Amino acid sequence: MTQLVDNIVGICITFLQTYGPPFGFLLVLSESIIPALPLGVFVAFNMIAFGNVLGFIISWSATITGCILSYFLFSKVVDKYFLKKINKKKKYKYLIKRIKNISFSNLVLIIALPFSPAFAINIAAGLSHLEFKKFFTALLIGKLFIIYFWGYIGKSLLESVTDIKTISIIIGMLLFSYIISKVINKRFNID
Repeated sequence: MTQLVDNIVGICITFLQTYGPPFGFLLVLSESIIPALPLGVFVAFNMIAFGNVLGFIISWSATITGCILSYFLFSKVVDKYFLKKINKKKKYKYLIKRIKNISFSNLVLIIALPFSPAFAINIAAGLSHLEFKKFFTALLIGKLFIIYFWGYIGKSLLESVTDIKTISIIIGMLLFSYIISKVINKRFNID
């Protein structure tokens, strides 16, 4: 079984190296649009195929691009249909208002959490018409940590969850992202 997994990984890495960074970019971009795809696997493949720095940059820029595309799809296209439905229901209006008024620091933290559903965050941000500047800035900060997390993990999910060193690093990164978001928020008054 281990040999089979090694062979599959080897084939994927060779494929990525053959077709280059644009294919690695499209691979991660596709995950932002199709949530069932495994972001962690794609990021790990990019980092193995292209090295830690280039693999990180490809994955980070691709996931931000995918999130922005999703945001605009839901804020410009799907929104027209959605608003007709929710205007009749008070609880949805309240939820949309809560999402729209989320603090910058909390948004960064939600985006930076490794197991938060990025696709749902993009949809919620788009449908609630969350200010794009706030969303984009939170993406730039939060996605740094999520891409680092998945690139660093690069091993089985079970191992990453039980490894105390990894958990400590992730908690530290989340705290760091929260502090950075507070500083940026205070300096630029993004809320």
